[in-house]
Amino acid sequence: MTTQRTQVAIIGAGPAGLLLGQLLHRAGIANIIVERQDGAYILGRIRAGVLEQTTCDLLDEAGVGARLHADGLVHHGIELCFGGARHRIDLTGLTGGKHVTVYGQTEVTRDMMDARAAAGLTTVYHAKDAALHGFDGDTPRVTYSHAGAVHEIRCDFIAGCDGYHGVSRASVPPAALSIFEKVYPFGWLGVLADTPPVAHELIYSNHERGFALCSMRSTTRTRYYVQCALHDKVEQWSDTAFWDELRLRLDPQAAQALVTGPSIEKSIAPLRSFVAEPMRFGTLFLAGDAAHIVPPTGAKGLNLAASDVRFLSRAFIEHYTERSRAGIDHYSERCLRRIWKAERFSWWFTGLMHRFPETGAIGQKLQRAELDYLVGSTAASTALAENYVGLPFEV
Repeated sequence: MTTQRTQVAIIGAGPAGLLLGQLLHRAGIANIIVERQDGAYILGRIRAGVLEQTTCDLLDEAGVGARLHADGLVHHGIELCFGGARHRIDLTGLTGGKHVTVYGQTEVTRDMMDARAAAGLTTVYHAKDAALHGFDGDTPRVTYSHAGAVHEIRCDFIAGCDGYHGVSRASVPPAALSIFEKVYPFGWLGVLADTPPVAHELIYSNHERGFALCSMRSTTRTRYYVQCALHDKVEQWSDTAFWDELRLRLDPQAAQALVTGPSIEKSIAPLRSFVAEPMRFGTLFLAGDAAHIVPPTGAKGLNLAASDVRFLSRAFIEHYTERSRAGIDHYSERCLRRIWKAERFSWWFTGLMHRFPETGAIGQKLQRAELDYLVGSTAASTALAENYVGLPFEV
């Protein structure tokens, strides 16, 4: 067995793990990232693309914001579509100047991978059988197999950034965890296509046939979604069937303007709300999807992961530079305060925009009444806008 020593061992080379590693490196804190997949697999995952301003600021702090600012699309509003018409929510006007930026998670990940490689930092890909040891004491370590040999990392802290199905949360004794979960009775069928966006801003559509979302990754690449049944299979949906269904769920102007084309990726994602508490276990800290999942309706997944990393990086930096445990001791509490507000918003927005089989006709009428109130009330529109652009860290 070969042994390495570092200050922070990071499990997972997705956006959360890479961002944490970059922030720690810039603060002079040694770290090693261990990832069970390869880099190409990680870049091949199609994920979110709407970034809060605080996430953009954090990417700047990590030194990886140049391409984001060059290629990202700044959005000052979103559109809600219902009853055959669209209604704009002025995010910037309602929040005192805040906005969001459309920049795909794949590109965020690529930028951080490139920065890590340029800095010569260690990322172990294809790390199999990773196991976490001793995090209930002062001598945590991580073991894994790679290239036919067993390796060990001895460290001060372990950061579990390895997602919902990762080893980090699974290593915590079940009795130490409180799990809160809601599984929604539908999924999202998503299509990625090299076509121009149907509108300059995102369109969220509530329709009697189900929810639809018109999003984009750039001015030439679009990401569209339609609500579908949980038992649907991708193979059931031809490109033509998808475009026809999307067109039915849009207002006439958008339906006519929609440019279709062959899909370059098509997938179905289930929706769930999930939180595991607490997020710290001795010297093990959970971050991102390892601790929480939100429905994608509110565009909070990647942003919540970045929020966790912000708290965790500052806690580690405070520990090493000031010998203070305040950030470490309050990490879980601070993260969860913001997480639950985002969970509430994502749950509410999902409930407002989707068709729920169990609510029937009265459910659709109540949704329509709430949407009418939302777009006609400055107070209600402001609440939506404030949550959409991202709440303050300390509230």
